[in-house]
Amino acid sequence: MADHRHVANDAWEALLTAHASLMRQFNAQDVWEDLSMKEYDVLYTLSKCPDPIRLGELNRHVLLSQPALSRMVDRLADRGLVSRSTDPTDGRGIRLALTEEGLAVQRRIGRRHGRGVARAMLSGLTPAELRQLEELCGKLVSNQDCE
Repeated sequence: MADHRHVANDAWEALLTAHASLMRQFNAQDVWEDLSMKEYDVLYTLSKCPDPIRLGELNRHVLLSQPALSRMVDRLADRGLVSRSTDPTDGRGIRLALTEEGLAVQRRIGRRHGRGVARAMLSGLTPAELRQLEELCGKLVSNQDCE
């Protein structure tokens, strides 16, 4: 068992190191316009949701504390990128969605970011290795679609 823990920890460290390296590379790209990568992540996450979602649901998909996410959503809403509406099933709750402008911004930035991601991933891995990486990562997390 001790050998397996060592291998598991080495794999985890390699995964984190690769993630940090790629995120630094992506952050340095000139694609973000006037958004931060974290703001883009919120827009991207909302773009994947077919229906408006609650802040708590959004929080499960981004790496921010709930208070930080709430402040960010407020800023994105003030900029006209995110809309807030009363939850029809619970009048105390608020549901979030992209506005048309928010979707346009997400798509525009997303196209450029996607090209950068493809360049970075293909520079180090073959298409077959990328498929294997996707499969392995899929085993590590359960696919949490928006409700």
